[in-house]
Amino acid sequence: MPKYARLNERTGGEGTEAWQILFRAWQDKLAGKKPIIMAVGDPDFNTPQPIIEAAKRALDEGHTHYAQIPGIPELREAVAREMMRVSGFSESEYSLKPENIMVMQGTQNAIFSASMVILEEGDEVIVLDPCYITYDAVWSINGASIVRVAMPRESGFRPQAEAIAAAVTDRTKAIVMTNPNNPTGVVMTREEVEAIAAIARKHDLWVISDEVYATQTFGAPHVSIAGLPGMKERTITCGSLSKAQAMTGWRIGWLSGPEEFIANCEKLAIAMHYGVAPFIQKAAIEALGNSLSEIGRMLELYRNRCNVVLEHLSNTPGLTVIEPEGAMYVLVDVTGTGLTSGEFSRKLYDAEEVAVLDAKPFGEPANGCIRIAFTISEQELAEGCERIRRFAMSLAA
Repeated sequence: MPKYARLNERTGGEGTEAWQILFRAWQDKLAGKKPIIMAVGDPDFNTPQPIIEAAKRALDEGHTHYAQIPGIPELREAVAREMMRVSGFSESEYSLKPENIMVMQGTQNAIFSASMVILEEGDEVIVLDPCYITYDAVWSINGASIVRVAMPRESGFRPQAEAIAAAVTDRTKAIVMTNPNNPTGVVMTREEVEAIAAIARKHDLWVISDEVYATQTFGAPHVSIAGLPGMKERTITCGSLSKAQAMTGWRIGWLSGPEEFIANCEKLAIAMHYGVAPFIQKAAIEALGNSLSEIGRMLELYRNRCNVVLEHLSNTPGLTVIEPEGAMYVLVDVTGTGLTSGEFSRKLYDAEEVAVLDAKPFGEPANGCIRIAFTISEQELAEGCERIRRFAMSLAA
């Protein structure tokens, strides 16, 4: 039999296995069962109708051919404007041009492209832990070594500047941060972001900042690290409309960075996907223009849903609920039940047909926690949480 590339070994592991409960729930749903799925960050909202109509118009107008590979100029300009709007800085402090933007097929494609452009065999990349499940595959795909630096549970899952600085070696190429964080919901303070920036400047490092949840904070202000002095030329920022505008299936996101970095991403895109469908880009222009107010409307709904989870699971024997500052997830420490987080999630599904994610694959600091996505209706969330509460109480009994 012909052989596969050894590169495939870098794209599997514990992170991909974490999704098995979700896949099982999807299969059960297709079979006619009614599981409650609280395991995936895919909003149940429909994409706002004006955005859908913009895509239809674009199709009718013939926008079905190749588009400019880095993105339609109008969309690149809209993305630059939106990134400045949510950055936490004034336009005089943080200014982006369309040339600093590359339109991508979602944030996953964006971070993969960043990895391919800046990392190579022998490099080390510091990843703040816990982090998104696919990071292991993305940042090691070219042979770089991942150095996980814990954001400990004891600190509230917050970044520790001393630990980050201690992890830097002469092989370190980049620091990867997610702000707001998935799965913890932590929103970094300006002081925390400044401390990371100081390390990057001192050691001449790249910073890759995944800011897909930048518009989804529940009071704590978002601060983009690229806006700090001396950081724009060394920061790669990733974002998308997937969560903020319920556009996960559209696969539309972006990268921002220095013009030379964007030019290298364009060369990679020629070999990889040859650009994003123009009718989807037209829809994104609408999302970042006339439909921008939808972001605030959805944020309020997320805030209400988060409160449903907190209200139903607080004071449950064996469970410790960790209130998020942003994103769309709640971590729940289940170690008080006597089960591991993996055991809890599997046995919960067997007993109650509620799918949650074991948070251990996100990183060791999240070991012992489950991640609940509040991406379903308040009524269904309440029912799911009551099932979780019932299961936890049966363990206590």
